[in-house]
Amino acid sequence: MTAPSIIVVEDDPALRTLTARALQENGYHVRTCSAAPEMWLALEQGPVDLILLDIMLPGTSGIDLCRQIRQNSSVPIIFVSAKGSEVDRVIGLELGADDYLPKPFGTRELIARVRAVLRRGELNAQATQREEGIYSFEGWTANVPRRELTSPTGAQVDLTGAEFDLLVVLLDHAQRVIARERLIELSRTRLGDSSDRSIDVLISRLRRKLSTAGGTPPIVTVRGVGYMLNVPVERR
Repeated sequence: MTAPSIIVVEDDPALRTLTARALQENGYHVRTCSAAPEMWLALEQGPVDLILLDIMLPGTSGIDLCRQIRQNSSVPIIFVSAKGSEVDRVIGLELGADDYLPKPFGTRELIARVRAVLRRGELNAQATQREEGIYSFEGWTANVPRRELTSPTGAQVDLTGAEFDLLVVLLDHAQRVIARERLIELSRTRLGDSSDRSIDVLISRLRRKLSTAGGTPPIVTVRGVGYMLNVPVERR
């Protein structure tokens, strides 16, 4: 089996070297970069399984790079930054990052988070192979085997892996209130580590994307309880 390929984007030479060494010692193939131009070149060198992306970079920031990557790729991204506040973590999630690793961090935590994000991707791929079914709701179509969401106008709507999996959880429980604790539990199973805040962010992102075709997004908040997809769903 080919070793997973990871791009490390870090402008601190010492930390970049230490991070790359730790990943290589744990069996990963690593490409290192110090800024945006090198990262784009690294992406052209072959398939990438994960990007470790520092926020504070010279020139184009990690936040802007994440936005640009997400325009045409769902490659897993872990933000790495000395900024460790909740606001920064939420910004990372809003942009489509899969995890957030605050500096300073130890090798064990780094490897554990990398493994968790990669394992999540493997589980998603396995689930895709196992699951068959197409969900239809209010003109929308969610194709589980192809992991595609199509709007009532026929346009493809880009969802991250985490967003699509959360949508499938809601579709599986359509017109039933899912308590936040239960939704977090289900999302941990499908998405990896989750928290109250990350679920709220994912719900917000899904609502925004489901409103692209106009009208009111079908995901409703049941105050003090949880969330519900408040429309009938057909599965075939």
